[in-house]
Amino acid sequence: MYTNCLAQATYWVESEGEALVIDPLRDYSIYTEKAKERGVTIKFILETHFHADFVSGHIDLSKSTGAPIVYGPNAKTNFDIKQVVDNEVLKLGKVTITALHTPGHTPESTCYLLKDESGKDYCVFTGDTLFVGDVGRPDLLDKNNAFSKETMADWLFDSLNNKLKTLENEVIVYPAHGPGSSCGKNLGPETFSTIGIQKKENYALQNLSKADFIDQVLDGIKAPPNYFFQDAAMNKNGYLSIDEIKKQSLKALSLGEFEHETELGALVLDSRVPDIFERGFIPGAINIGLNGQYAIWAAELINLDRKIVLVCAEGTEEESITRLARVGFQNIAGFLNGGWQTYIESDKPVDLVISIDAYEFSLDYKHDEIKVLDVRKQGEWDSSHLEKAQHICLSQLTERIDEVEKDAKNPVYIHCAGGYRSMIAASLLKKHGYSLIKNVYGGFNKIKDQEGLDLISEALVVG
Repeated sequence: MYTNCLAQATYWVESEGEALVIDPLRDYSIYTEKAKERGVTIKFILETHFHADFVSGHIDLSKSTGAPIVYGPNAKTNFDIKQVVDNEVLKLGKVTITALHTPGHTPESTCYLLKDESGKDYCVFTGDTLFVGDVGRPDLLDKNNAFSKETMADWLFDSLNNKLKTLENEVIVYPAHGPGSSCGKNLGPETFSTIGIQKKENYALQNLSKADFIDQVLDGIKAPPNYFFQDAAMNKNGYLSIDEIKKQSLKALSLGEFEHETELGALVLDSRVPDIFERGFIPGAINIGLNGQYAIWAAELINLDRKIVLVCAEGTEEESITRLARVGFQNIAGFLNGGWQTYIESDKPVDLVISIDAYEFSLDYKHDEIKVLDVRKQGEWDSSHLEKAQHICLSQLTERIDEVEKDAKNPVYIHCAGGYRSMIAASLLKKHGYSLIKNVYGGFNKIKDQEGLDLISEALVVG
């Protein structure tokens, strides 16, 4: 049950009227409704580890169904759990699930091996221990934890080599995340694989010495997003029920109530798609569109404790709130009743973003004084970029925004890969007083096809 917004996979296993859920989302009713539709009972809720990138639905789902929350060894929580030991077997109808303790990403990380009705190994749910083309990063423990990233990487080496690599090649690998997740360095494009394919293609499953493995796993790891530690703590210690969040957040605010919240410091988050947002928005609003990785970018750029008020496309209010709750937001004061239409009818000040296509950008690029801001990730920049561009990845833009020159005469041209992140960046710059901005439609994917541009590849320079 894959959620693109979070690059996250929840798994549902069912046999003989019994079901289990692995790593559920916070909006637990997805699973209770599925159980009702299929006429089955949820018997177990399996957690592969304390997730750092989203808030799991394990607590609410357990309260709703009575199913125990299952964690592996070393898990300590502020709520009741069923703690399994290494190689403990759980029965579900005619199949079994064996817990494989695989510390490394976190101390309690546990994979779950599913055996079919004949007792044959069928698939393994690897959580954040093993991804397609990558492994879980070993540096996500908070400052209060006694284990260093080197120690965790040491454990991860043993877990991979002594537990997962020993499985048969045809065993299917079902990880907790796919491309776009920050829980690994460079996840592959697929969302599942096999043990055999990963032995051939995953750098971390090659015949490396432990020292070389540790060096490779730790090399190039960027600092994790700040919200990771908050989400992990919520998953471990407990959280406000999503039912309560919806009760307090699904509140239609009049324009007067909406503006009162902003006067008290609430941030305006506009979840409309970028192509609509750019045509007109409330001055100071941040745009993170529902058509992309909305929840991830919201958590990357906005403090989870910040009070938020929403501007939404009609009919998307609950989705906008639910997806924020999935990553830990709990202080949403409501949404503007009637959305943008209500605001525009009030004759209040309006802001907008000018966008141009890649061809027009290529013409403007010839001017010596052009200022180009590339907000892609480091790996994208290294692969290829414009010689004249300034690089600040979107996740760092707020803290480094003063590095972007503010010019009263010349605009800042912003691009990402395809246009989603550049509109987020444009709204951030607008909020910080940058009035001359031009967004490039299609981003670098379109820019690189234009003639006469000076493209540089860091890989070629280094090589």
